[in-house]
Amino acid sequence: MAVGDRPQRILTVSELTSLVRDRLETAFPDVWFEGEVSNLRTPASGHLYFTLKDERSQIRAVLFRAGAQRLRFSLKEGLCVIVRGRLTLYEPRGEYQAVVDYLEPKGLGALQLALEQLKEKLAKEGLFDAARKRALPFFPGRVGLVTSLAGAAIRDILAVLARRCPTLHVVVYPVPVQGEGAAPLIAEGIRMLSESGLVEVLIVGRGGGSLEDLWCFNEEPVVRAIAASPVPVISAVGHEIDYTLADLAADYRAATPSAAAEAVAPVLADLLRTFDVLRGRAARVMRTKLAMARHQAVRCEGALSFRMLPIQSHQQRLDELTGRLGWSVRDLASSLRHRILAFRHDLGLESPVARVRGAVVLVEQLLKRTEERMHGLLSYRRQAAAARLGTLDGLSPLAILARGYGIIQTVPSGAVVKKATDVAPGDDVRARLADGRLLCTVRKVES
Repeated sequence: MAVGDRPQRILTVSELTSLVRDRLETAFPDVWFEGEVSNLRTPASGHLYFTLKDERSQIRAVLFRAGAQRLRFSLKEGLCVIVRGRLTLYEPRGEYQAVVDYLEPKGLGALQLALEQLKEKLAKEGLFDAARKRALPFFPGRVGLVTSLAGAAIRDILAVLARRCPTLHVVVYPVPVQGEGAAPLIAEGIRMLSESGLVEVLIVGRGGGSLEDLWCFNEEPVVRAIAASPVPVISAVGHEIDYTLADLAADYRAATPSAAAEAVAPVLADLLRTFDVLRGRAARVMRTKLAMARHQAVRCEGALSFRMLPIQSHQQRLDELTGRLGWSVRDLASSLRHRILAFRHDLGLESPVARVRGAVVLVEQLLKRTEERMHGLLSYRRQAAAARLGTLDGLSPLAILARGYGIIQTVPSGAVVKKATDVAPGDDVRARLADGRLLCTVRKVES
């Protein structure tokens, strides 16, 4: 290219990408196409990122969270879908992609696909197993009804119940039976009524309609509430050709609401007639058995009187032996009583109690004699001690002192002064008297 042919302005990559995006969005603002889903990613944001491809080409696509939440089925790898959206360019990578506004499975409606997916999921959990289904009560006293007050179903059910069994009590829990938000209310009604203890069996249903009209009975909360009900549940959704997941989970599926009422309530008049027939039959059987028993008793009575003779003879012999046995028992008892009395007397003579009593008296006498001897011995010893004390008193130097004598001792040695020459004038001496001591000084020694 010659220098003179250069354009007035050179675009940046971002500017070029923006121009391509504008042209692409302007050219393809609303386009329908189909393809197979691959490389599906579901990040935490809730958006769905995937690739749509056919045998030769592929295109990236995104379904933002708002659209993804409106899907009634789960988008999976390998699913062929028809989409509606617009083409745009993702500028950071320079790749064109489809922003999807609407998506449906090819060849199968979205509702039908969602139904099949949920049916497969719940079947794997065992919610549709025949083994968990319970029998309906034969003659329930109270029936619960979860349906709309405005529909024809409730009128049909109440009319059939009133005609077949007028004494049956019906508890109604009104709910909407189609439209957005109906499924949680129906599930709540099933739980509340089945757990209240007011009903013995539950009817859930509505009249016929399209798949969209009946869709709330295909939703997971309703199906799980039916499966978890503590009382048997009858599903009466739509007409005979209509089939929902609630029918599969219920203990009994009725083709119509009227059929549900017929299944739950027997005809009271028929029951009464049946009871009358059975009562008459039982009375006849009892009368027949009673007549046969009476006839058998008469026959046995004659044979019994003939066979009673040896029995009566044995009874008489038994009475005689019983009398003799009584006399023998009385004689034996009297003899034993006398022997026991004799043994008791002899035992009393040999009893240690008498010996103990004699020993107690002897002990008291011995104690008394010992005490007297101890008193005598003590008096004798006391007198001997007094005599010896008198003798000692006479020999005691204290007695001599009491007669006016004294004992002179040197100070400080305390030696007894026996002679006048044992001390000298000026010596200190101590004079011991009967009632005290005197400290004295020797002034003169006289021979």
